Amino acid sequence: MIGFGLPYALAALPLALLPLLARWLRADRVPRLDLRPADGASRAVDIGLTALGMITIAALVLGISDPVLKGGTVSYRGNGTNLVLLIDRSSSMDDTFAGRAPNGNEESKSTAARRILQEFIQQRPDDRIGIAAFSTAPLEVLPMTVSRNAINAAIAAQDERGLSQTDVGRGLALAMEMMRDASSMGSRAVVMVSDGAGVISAEVQDMLRELAAEQRINLYWLYLRTVGAKSIFDDGAPGESNTPQTRPERHLHLFLQRLGITYRAFEAESPEAVEQAVEEIGKMEARPILTERVLPRRDLDWICYLLAAVAAGGLTLARWLERPYAPRRPAALMRQT
Repeated sequence: MIGFGLPYALAALPLALLPLLARWLRADRVPRLDLRPADGASRAVDIGLTALGMITIAALVLGISDPVLKGGTVSYRGNGTNLVLLIDRSSSMDDTFAGRAPNGNEESKSTAARRILQEFIQQRPDDRIGIAAFSTAPLEVLPMTVSRNAINAAIAAQDERGLSQTDVGRGLALAMEMMRDASSMGSRAVVMVSDGAGVISAEVQDMLRELAAEQRINLYWLYLRTVGAKSIFDDGAPGESNTPQTRPERHLHLFLQRLGITYRAFEAESPEAVEQAVEEIGKMEARPILTERVLPRRDLDWICYLLAAVAAGGLTLARWLERPYAPRRPAALMRQT
């Protein structure tokens, strides 16, 4: 759809009718040229020059009015998923996989996760993606959208130093609720990126069960395990304390397994392992989806100015080809007796 940045300039459009009132050909003092028989070629040239004059003025006025082809979105069938990225912003994510402060040679877990997720998103143009984060409290960073610029900016904004708490339960609940904005067609997936967990209250557990039954999502936990930390797949040695308070990650894994949805956990102890896990998630979440493509706004004023220049060039050429009437006396139109 075409719009105008300066629509009031269109009021000057009637000026394009001026060539119908003014003659373009040079005035001549030879009288009574209209007594000559009608000349088809001359009439065509006259009409053409008048048209060029009208086009020149109209194109200039339209160019000044700043015409644009308005942007928007168009629906299409793609291959991807409705995806919510749930990112842990606890302070431990600012350490490296080795459990120490990053230096120039090592990335923190949060930095590596942001980099890998941004690369992952660039390879999946059809995904509808939302961003959520959690630490002391959950936060909806970006509603589900197809705008890659907004998604990349939202992920990049997660570089602020995190807090000490990990309210993973309410973070998961927020991510599932964001799926209510998902496309009606296509799978739904939540990818949780975290290096830890916390105890989930019974009330929040009930909420998660209800949301899981309602939204029917596929849940992936990308567990960024610090070197030396216990595996979420390991029950531990006999006699070792194994309670939600002492091993919250293990018990979160067990709880998610019992939600009745498709769930898979990945453990990664390095950026390379994170890349492999994200790649595998991408393969599992590549299905037909009804999504939208963003159509950018396009300026059309240059087309108007180009048209005006071509028309003005035609008039200039006509003026250059025009020759003054011969200085000799014109031949008599009637034989004298």
